[in-house]
Amino acid sequence: MTSHKTAQTMKPATAAKKLGVYLEATPPEFQEGVVSRDELNALQADPPEWLRELRRTGPHPRPVVAAKLGISIGGLSRGGITEALTTEQIDALKTENPDWLVRERATQAEVRKETVRVKEKEH
Repeated sequence: MTSHKTAQTMKPATAAKKLGVYLEATPPEFQEGVVSRDELNALQADPPEWLRELRRTGPHPRPVVAAKLGISIGGLSRGGITEALTTEQIDALKTENPDWLVRERATQAEVRKETVRVKEKEH
């Protein structure tokens, strides 16, 4: 009995998530195909121009937007942000610093402090 190793593949949505990019902003050939583990590793090791540009300017998926703003994904929703944002839009939000963003950052800071406190208590 001979075992043949088949290439592990993933849907474009999974690959986009792993690459930290917004699927709808990727090239059509990326959206319509499947991505092998080797292809994903190659994209991560030596990103093509389209991937570098997406990471630089967006639009960014919600987890990336939340991280860039220093809040949770739930905080994005509470702030009314439901779509992907570009780097320019994120920078504008940081500059405007609306009340909801100030509140969500404070909430996130409290969550982080509590997480540290719990970890320290466990050790």
